[in-house]
Amino acid sequence: MRKKSMLLIGAGRFGRYIAQKLNEMGHQIMAVDINEERINAIMPYVTEAQIGNSTDEIFLKSLGVPNYDVCIVTIGNDFQSSLETTSLLKELGAKIVVSRAERDGQAKFLLKNGADDIVYPESQLATWLAVKYSSEDILDYLRVDDNCSILEVSVPDEWCNKSIIETNVRKKYNVNIIAIKENGKVNPIITPDIVLNKDMSLFVIGEFKTLKKLFAT
Repeated sequence: MRKKSMLLIGAGRFGRYIAQKLNEMGHQIMAVDINEERINAIMPYVTEAQIGNSTDEIFLKSLGVPNYDVCIVTIGNDFQSSLETTSLLKELGAKIVVSRAERDGQAKFLLKNGADDIVYPESQLATWLAVKYSSEDILDYLRVDDNCSILEVSVPDEWCNKSIIETNVRKKYNVNIIAIKENGKVNPIITPDIVLNKDMSLFVIGEFKTLKKLFAT
C-alpha cells in the first residue's frame, strides 16, 4: 500500500482518532488546529503540526495544500469555519477534500463548496448502534451505499447443519454469503459444500431492507 500524505484540519477527539488510525497505517500527517492544547495532544500521532486559523487563506496557502493526497476537515463545532476551510482548500488546489457534517443540510453546502466526500461521525455511529443492537443475531454492520449493506450475523437455526448450497440463500433470500468467521478467523473463500454451524458467524451482503427483514426480526 502506498503511503499517503494527509492534511488534517481539526484536532479534536474525532480528528485525533483519525490521526491515530492513519499513523498506525504509516501515512504522513500534517495536523492543524487553532487550539494549542489540541495540537499538543495530537502530536504523538502526526508527522508535523501547526497552530493556525484554517480560514486564513495566507496561512492555509503556506501549508502547500496541492502537495497532499487528501485533505480532511474535521471541525465539528463551527460550521462556518468548516465551510470556509473546505472552500479555500479546493481553491488552493487540494486534490481530495473530505469534510465532516452533522446533518444533510451541512453536507449539501459542503459539497457545493469544494468537498469531494462527506463523513457523518455521529450519524454513522448512531446507525451502527441501532442496527447492531436491534437483534441478538446481528454482530456487526457496514453500510456500503444507500441500498446495500454488509452484516455479520449468527447462523440462523434453520441454516445449521446444512451446506451453503442447501440453504439456497442467494435464490431464496436474495443475499450472498461473502465470508465466514470461525474460531476468530475469517475465511473469505466460500464454497457451496461448506456446512454451517452455530460456532460460525456469517458476513452477508444485500439490500439493507432485505437483510433487516431476514435477521432483525
